[in-house]
Amino acid sequence: MKPKIGVILAGCGVYDGSEVTESVLTLLALEKAGAEPVCMAPDKEQLHVINHLTGEETGEKRNVLVESARIVRGNIEDVAAASADDLDALVLPGGFGAAKNLSRFAVDGPDGEVDPGVRKLIEEVHGARKPIGFICITPAIAAQVLGGEGVEVTIGTDDETASAIESCGARHVKCAVDEIHEDPERRVVSTPAYMLGQGPAEVAPGIDKLVQTVMAWIR
Repeated sequence: MKPKIGVILAGCGVYDGSEVTESVLTLLALEKAGAEPVCMAPDKEQLHVINHLTGEETGEKRNVLVESARIVRGNIEDVAAASADDLDALVLPGGFGAAKNLSRFAVDGPDGEVDPGVRKLIEEVHGARKPIGFICITPAIAAQVLGGEGVEVTIGTDDETASAIESCGARHVKCAVDEIHEDPERRVVSTPAYMLGQGPAEVAPGIDKLVQTVMAWIR
């Protein structure tokens, strides 16, 4: 039986949802590694909608789960209904939506609220000693949820974001775009992806390594 890996999405599009390239590379890496991705997202309204051509807010209202379904051809569920009992691991791709819709880190900083369903699932998976991979900006969510345990993560080399992460109690480790940082004690692995990278060829190696580490920890 294939390992089932939860993938939490945050909408569709880097500025207000999940980063599409990171999401697709994650799904590709998981399937190539022999896993079955189980995609999920919060069933709620996005913080806002951004025109990705102009960078301006549109004033529209969109649903995070509905928008996330665009990436995975509709094969997705509400994160609030997910259970760690049904998963072998968890991975969170990045994108500004992760810090706007999965948590409020982009708006309220380290004190920003984490979506209750997202927090619950991370805590359940972590409590079961199952691995979790955090990509791009999502290590900030790791810090918000697991910072009290001193979790080690990377978002690359951005000092301001690293400082905010460390204010949660987490430890930030600088890392190159094509590398990962492993915290085996807490079974957490992270990679900078588009926090540093400029294109798919740059971010793919780190995402591949992250998935390989998640799979190795399962076995």
